[in-house]
Amino acid sequence: MSTKILPEQETTPRTSHGDGDHERFSHYADKHKITESMVTGTPIRALCGKVWVPSRDPKKYPVCPECKEIYAGLPKGGGEGDNGKQ
Repeated sequence: MSTKILPEQETTPRTSHGDGDHERFSHYADKHKITESMVTGTPIRALCGKVWVPSRDPKKYPVCPECKEIYAGLPKGGGEGDNGKQ
């Protein structure tokens, strides 16, 4: 009899907001909310659905592919709802 170690299986939906792949990326969110969140510590929601308090340098991480895809589909603007990256 032998034992085989199987790779871990994804058991939660991809939109889960726990630890995992979301932690390895920088995310897109409203730039005003990013700034406010960094000052107040209030969590914000990224375009992909991740909820977090920005605290890291986003330039050190690749952009979340889900956020990038959603951002690309948004209408071009530059107004109040302009999105930033964190």
